[in-house]
This record gives sequence, C-alpha cells and structure tokens, in this order.
Amino acid sequence: MSFQPSPIFVKVYDLLAWLIPITMQFPKSQRFVLALRVQDAALDLHELLVAAGKSQRGERRRLLQQADIRLEQLRLHWRLCRTLQLIEAGRYEHGARLIDEVGRLLGGWVAAAE
Repeated sequence: MSFQPSPIFVKVYDLLAWLIPITMQFPKSQRFVLALRVQDAALDLHELLVAAGKSQRGERRRLLQQADIRLEQLRLHWRLCRTLQLIEAGRYEHGARLIDEVGRLLGGWVAAAE
C-alpha cells in the first residue's frame, strides 16, 4: 500500500512550485515587497495546513481558521499583482484558479472539522 497525500497538500505544493518562480520575475522594486508578501502568504498557508494535519481537533479548527485568513490574504496580494500589472492576465487567471481550488479543499476540511 502506498501513501496518498491529501489533495489539499498536493494542490498547495503545486501552487507554491508555480507561484515562487513567477514572483521571482517581478521587477526588482517589487521583489522584496509584493513578491515577498505573496510568497510568505503561500508558505504560511502550507505551514498552517501541515500543523493542522498534525494537531488535535480543537487546535486543528483554530489552525484551519488561520489558514483561511492566510488564503484570503494571498488572494488579495495576487489580485494586487494583476492590478499593478506585475503579471499578465493569463498568469493571473491560472493562479486565481489554483488559489480557488485550494480554497474549496480548505472549506471542505473546515466543514469536516466542525
């Protein structure tokens, strides 16, 4: 029997692997501002999900709520990247779809934890 990671961890990993190289291409003036905020939000989201997966029920709900907040911050930062024309429309749409997929999976986990 092989280990099958939860779909949310796979999706967040895919998001990180795609998102970090994109943000590293931002202009130098934004690499340590908005690019860093996007990366931090995505990495924090992953860390909170890992912690939630390893915690007890009460603590898990708190961590999942924090993860949901970080996901919302990531959405805002990503939208701001498009508004400031740091990414083109196609990349924005692809990233937004990935973020939405993670949001649906997270929502399901939150509902199951209640």
